Amino acid sequence: MFRKENQNSSKEKLLAEIERLKKELKKKKKYGLVWEDKPEDVVEMCKEKLPVLKEVKSKEIITDKNKPVNLLIEGDNYHALSVLNYTHKGKIDVIYIDPPYNTGNKDFKYNDNYVDKEDAYRHSKWLSFMDKRLRLAKNLLKKDGIMFISIDDNEFAQLKLICDEIFGENCFITNIIWQSKTGASDAKTIDTVTEYIFVYVKSITGKTKFARNKFSYEEKRYRFKDRYEKDRGAFYPDNLDRGGLRYSDSLNYPITCPDGTKTYPNGRTKFVNDGWTWKWGKEKVKWGIENGYIEFKKTKKKQSGWAVYYKNYMYADNEGNPIERSAPQKNIITDIKTGDGATVIKQLFEHQLFKYSKPVQVIKRVLDYVSLDKDPVVLDFMAGSGTTGHAILELNKEDNGNRQFILCTNDEELDSNGNSIKHRICSDVCYPRLQKIIKGYKTSKGENIKGLGGNLKYFKTDFVNFEESNDKNKIRMTEEAIEMLCVKEGTFELVADNKRFKIFKNHEHHTGIIFDQLAIKEFKKAISSIKGKFSVYVFSLGDDSFGEEFEDMKQKVKLSPIPEAILKVYRRIFK
Repeated sequence: MFRKENQNSSKEKLLAEIERLKKELKKKKKYGLVWEDKPEDVVEMCKEKLPVLKEVKSKEIITDKNKPVNLLIEGDNYHALSVLNYTHKGKIDVIYIDPPYNTGNKDFKYNDNYVDKEDAYRHSKWLSFMDKRLRLAKNLLKKDGIMFISIDDNEFAQLKLICDEIFGENCFITNIIWQSKTGASDAKTIDTVTEYIFVYVKSITGKTKFARNKFSYEEKRYRFKDRYEKDRGAFYPDNLDRGGLRYSDSLNYPITCPDGTKTYPNGRTKFVNDGWTWKWGKEKVKWGIENGYIEFKKTKKKQSGWAVYYKNYMYADNEGNPIERSAPQKNIITDIKTGDGATVIKQLFEHQLFKYSKPVQVIKRVLDYVSLDKDPVVLDFMAGSGTTGHAILELNKEDNGNRQFILCTNDEELDSNGNSIKHRICSDVCYPRLQKIIKGYKTSKGENIKGLGGNLKYFKTDFVNFEESNDKNKIRMTEEAIEMLCVKEGTFELVADNKRFKIFKNHEHHTGIIFDQLAIKEFKKAISSIKGKFSVYVFSLGDDSFGEEFEDMKQKVKLSPIPEAILKVYRRIFK
């Protein structure tokens, strides 16, 4: 009996161990990248210090209070992304980044040291760097948000695999091929003249809208000239038949012509399997003939004597302007070269301050791939010289748009190329560039370049010591988070400055920050006569939002406890 019980017990233990191993195997990565994650100083410091934002008020640029306020954040992009995970989670329409290509030629720093070609952990360090930042960046995208990432051959394969893992393989849209150079005659093997831009969406069900190719004015005039119908607008006839693509017997059928004869694709008089088909199926052709969407034309070039066309109409946008139906854009850029970016920097600063600046036209072309709302938010957390901001300001000027940009870049010293004058990326290149583009500047030849207008606020990442979650640290965190809350709400104009509460506003709504719950009554009195909605943050050692105290204002006020709401985000990130 005892032996039988022992056998049963051993069998149960064995089965339990098998089940445990099955569960462990399910957790194991089946496919993808495996690398040695190298500790990063800027990440490790967040275990004791929490990032916040501090405005550099002297660098504020405001040209129109009714326009969006663009943000430039100086600091490590890991810290900036951590802050944005609280202020902008799910709010970003487009992210474009131009990360270090990890060529081994002083283009990528890890823990303040350049990673060279001989570094045995060169790729592991780059993957560790990118993985942490891309995961934070994905949280910032709206459900229909889209991400563009520039890269070259050095980390092409690794980036594709890591993005497939973070975003999902089904969220990969395409790889845009950019012919960035014309070529060099001294290439030792095959000359590489291309770079790439990966395109991923936040969610394949997010219904991201991609823009279509736009005809030029001359093409419009040629295609749509003298062809107009009162109810349907301008159109041009296009051939209904096609050859050599996606052949199917079901699309190779006779259509009855106006004289009663029949024609097959390419003017055949009988069925021939030669690769030619109609573009439309039988039912759609019947509908097209009945509703006047198909035209027949006599021709001597076809055996049947007839050519068949369908009408390709223009359609109207929300403002009633005609837009033609057109084909998807192609994943190739051939008309913009890297040197265009260097030319702009030289014009702005009179000498070449920044080596790797992307051309403004590349960013504008990238944004042209996706159909955006009138006021999208575009993030570049590897902003470098500020090309993305420059491109947004140009686009807003061209179409009177309200696009907003958020740029993040560090302020490390640039390679001086032997010059005695030292320059820093954010304060000496990115900010002055944006300032000149917004306000205007004079070239070295004395030419006055008119500013494009726009608003800009300059922030630096700062830190609050937070080794443990005690009352003293929570109070300090709340005091230091004021500018983060203003960034979150987009309210920067100070309306009321009380020791126990503050009120900020923009042209749409207000933000209230209450430091002492005993001041709630006074705060309510202060806002009672102010029209519009309020976002109100009340200091609490726990997570009490004081809903009962604002019951009579619940239609006007949206409440949130601080710093608990911020700490919840940081616990998730820095766990």
